Amino acid sequence: MRMAVLVSALGLMLSACATLGPEDVSDSGGMTVGAGKPVLASAETPPVGTAARDAADDPAIWVDPADRTRGVIIGTDKQAGLYVYDLAGKQLQFLPGGKPNNVDLREGFPTASGPKVLVATSDRGRPGAGAALFFLDPATLKLTLWGAVPIDLVEPYGLCLARRGDAFLMIVNGTDGQVRQLRVATGPNGKPQLTEERRFAVATQPEGCVADDTRGRLYLGEEGRGVWRYDLGATATPGVLIAEAPSQMLMPDVEGLALLEDGAATWLIASSQGDSAFAVWKVTDADEALYYGRFSVVEGNGVDAVTGTDGVAAAGRLVGGFPNGLIVVQDDVDTGPTGARQNFKLVDWDRVKAALGL
Repeated sequence: MRMAVLVSALGLMLSACATLGPEDVSDSGGMTVGAGKPVLASAETPPVGTAARDAADDPAIWVDPADRTRGVIIGTDKQAGLYVYDLAGKQLQFLPGGKPNNVDLREGFPTASGPKVLVATSDRGRPGAGAALFFLDPATLKLTLWGAVPIDLVEPYGLCLARRGDAFLMIVNGTDGQVRQLRVATGPNGKPQLTEERRFAVATQPEGCVADDTRGRLYLGEEGRGVWRYDLGATATPGVLIAEAPSQMLMPDVEGLALLEDGAATWLIASSQGDSAFAVWKVTDADEALYYGRFSVVEGNGVDAVTGTDGVAAAGRLVGGFPNGLIVVQDDVDTGPTGARQNFKLVDWDRVKAALGL
């Protein structure tokens, strides 16, 4: 992306945002092309509908276990609702409602009509609610709202789902550093039922989180401090700071977190918003996080560069047209024909592996 184009797009966005509140304006305006190893995106989604405001935030990926060429990308417009895209980035659905910030999903959630794909978002836009829960229909690839639920947080912000045995867990954090871990079930009335398991806090604002169900771990990003690792048990235990910010690995804000399974290896990916890069670690059964480098998405293949990145999602193995994995990242300024809006970029995991020598 040419810097003049980036500056012009950012100027339009910031001018339009001059009378908006702090939650309406991106906190990453002015970011330049990333400092990591250059990687090209393969495709991108259309921009979200909200223009000249901080809107697109976090994606999640679902792949059909019976046919891994099928699946969806779910992305948030935190001013308006949820988007559903196919695995090439084409929009399939827009589900308006609320102000969903982060989104995550898990398969196999038990209901009276059989197992479902559970989708959850943190939500600041539904009165009396802090999260919204949905079901994804694997046959139609459409989302439907299951219910909105209150969360005991001043301002729900980040969210991720986890599975511990038969228990489905929702981890939600707030802008004041508080974190809640809740068990999700179907109540007697068929609506969502939450049971708090534990609560803890970090010193400053967190957001991104991701759960490693296999190893029973939770990774949590504290925006100005770094990445923490916690156990996923029902009892609060001290966290371990596995990567500090600012550092050569991360430049605040630390934003989205994602895990990708590639054969026997599990990779942790974190958004380094302060310099438009993504840090990569290999995580092991021995509680190690081995740092392997950073990548940035640059202009090419008809897709503009990713700057001021926020959310990130990843899935390994065959994912649609990506033979060994797909990474989806938020772009703070999409320089497409519709002007200064935000969208999501699709990145082939093989390109990241080649760039970092994994």
